[in-house]
Amino acid sequence: MVLKTFGWSFAVTALGLVAAVFYGGWTAFGIVAILSILEISLSFDNAVVNAGILKKMNAFWQKIFLTVGVLIAVFGMRLVFPVVIVAISAKIGPIEAVDLAMTDKEMYKQLVTDAHPSIAAFGGMFLLMIFLDFIFEDRDIKWLAWLERPLAKLGKIDMLSACIALIVLVITSMTFAANAHQHGGTHVDKAQTVLVSGVLGLITYMIVGGLSGYFENKLEEEEEAEHEAEEAAKKSGKPVSAVAMAGKAAFFMFLYLEVLDASFSFDGVIGAFAITNDIVLMALGLGIGAMYVRSLTVYLVRQGTLDDYVYLEHGAHYAIGALAVILLVTIQYEINEVITGLVGVVLIAWSFWSSVRRNKRLEAEGGDSPAEVGAGV
Repeated sequence: MVLKTFGWSFAVTALGLVAAVFYGGWTAFGIVAILSILEISLSFDNAVVNAGILKKMNAFWQKIFLTVGVLIAVFGMRLVFPVVIVAISAKIGPIEAVDLAMTDKEMYKQLVTDAHPSIAAFGGMFLLMIFLDFIFEDRDIKWLAWLERPLAKLGKIDMLSACIALIVLVITSMTFAANAHQHGGTHVDKAQTVLVSGVLGLITYMIVGGLSGYFENKLEEEEEAEHEAEEAAKKSGKPVSAVAMAGKAAFFMFLYLEVLDASFSFDGVIGAFAITNDIVLMALGLGIGAMYVRSLTVYLVRQGTLDDYVYLEHGAHYAIGALAVILLVTIQYEINEVITGLVGVVLIAWSFWSSVRRNKRLEAEGGDSPAEVGAGV
């Protein structure tokens, strides 16, 4: 089971590490290994959330997710996106950005350093919106019930997530401006850039959310049409092919999953800039990590882990919220990447442990009851 699910990940790891040695020696080998671990630790929440979607897809589309989907994830988000970040922030062309990354790494490093406040503001706002929309939604199963119940009631207020996110952004940019002015004003102009980047992160989230909602609605329409066709066939006695409808529904599900997966890639890409500015090593390390995240997603689905450990999704979203706060803090203060990775791991581990306790409690009581399911810990 493990070899079947993670086989491609093991193969890509071996090829990636060998390529790193040929490219930059054992130093490059170490950097790629660190980046791989970073991507896996930061994106475990990604795997948990993706698994909730992927479990609705059949084996064929799970394979498509691991093949075609991984090309989008690795080459699109892990290779192209870092170059685009530098190109936009430095106001140069993508080809020039790649050439700079390969020929003048010191200048490239300086551009990345200068771009960090805008990168952090963009990514922080994007991830903060994911967390806020999750925490303000009323769910049958609650993990930290003492916190989630009142927040679910507040979530009935329209546009509350966007309002809170904008308030956080304004406070962050104003604090950044005040701090810069206090230290000589060298970064005062960047406060406006932080504000604009944060707003762009919010807009991007809304666009991604809109696309995700569209794909989800199309999926529901296809499932409803398929159900109606089956009912009509039963009444008339005529055979009906459900394969085409299931295929279309699965296709929309695949697109929906790819949009979500791309949105969760920001944390790993942004975190990688703290390790290296070499786009080749970044692509190798994050690519290896991305393969494990996708394999882990399939593994969680096939093992039924999310159904057995119901608080994992909560823990993943709390990790996203913590990462959003960390990114916004790093606009002014440096935070070690080890801390960033550990926060997510601890929250996921805590949610897993809470799920195990819940399962033991329900087993001891002889069954599942609605009161216990929603009780939290």
